[in-house]
Amino acid sequence: MDMWKFFNITHREHIICNPMNLEKLEQLIALLPLKPGARVLDIATGKGEFLIRLAERYRQMTGTGVDLSPHCIADACTKHQERVPDARLQFLELDGAKYVPETMESFDLIACIGASWIYGGHRGTLNALRKMAAPESWIVVGEPYWRHEPEGEYLEAIGVARNDFGTHYQNVEVGRECGLEAVYTLVSSQDDWDRYEGLQWYAAETWASDHRDDPDVETVLKRVHESKRAYLRWGREALGWAIYVFRKGGAAHF
Repeated sequence: MDMWKFFNITHREHIICNPMNLEKLEQLIALLPLKPGARVLDIATGKGEFLIRLAERYRQMTGTGVDLSPHCIADACTKHQERVPDARLQFLELDGAKYVPETMESFDLIACIGASWIYGGHRGTLNALRKMAAPESWIVVGEPYWRHEPEGEYLEAIGVARNDFGTHYQNVEVGRECGLEAVYTLVSSQDDWDRYEGLQWYAAETWASDHRDDPDVETVLKRVHESKRAYLRWGREALGWAIYVFRKGGAAHF
């Protein structure tokens, strides 16, 4: 089935499409002081919540959100008009890897929260964002990390390799190797993870109940049940998630 239809179904109850809670998202936004006229780029913006909340706090910024899902872009545009209609935001339905700014090194804040696959992994993401970020700018990424060595059965179940993700320490070190300074991390709790995963189970079951004649019902439920089993058996203990705040050009002063 269409991957964006599946994602839209399983994430229809989510405000943000990653294992971070809204209180921590607000903490993140408070740590990113933006001057009037600041330029923000959000790759894989999802439903646009991060960019919308930034605009609600920093009214004079300009922002671009990029996402390949037509459903997410539609949601983001609706939020824009409902919550900050005067904000200078644009949302583009586009593969993030194909987005090229008019001027490189021009963004004061650039983010890719939870979609490092776009650039081939964590290191590739940081290198790509660094090239578009202005000196002394913020670079924010969300990335899984191994809490302990994963079992082979778990890797096979979720279709990833051991080296696809690093440890929490390694995720920070990759930034240093890319010439960036890690200045803060927000780490998801198991409760955050449970909510993120559980809302997908709930959304899939309620959608299937309301759309019994949809040809994709069986596929949706099968995928979600397999994912649920892998999470509960292995993932809840093995896989962590964090948002990493890096500074280009030196340490930050809060």
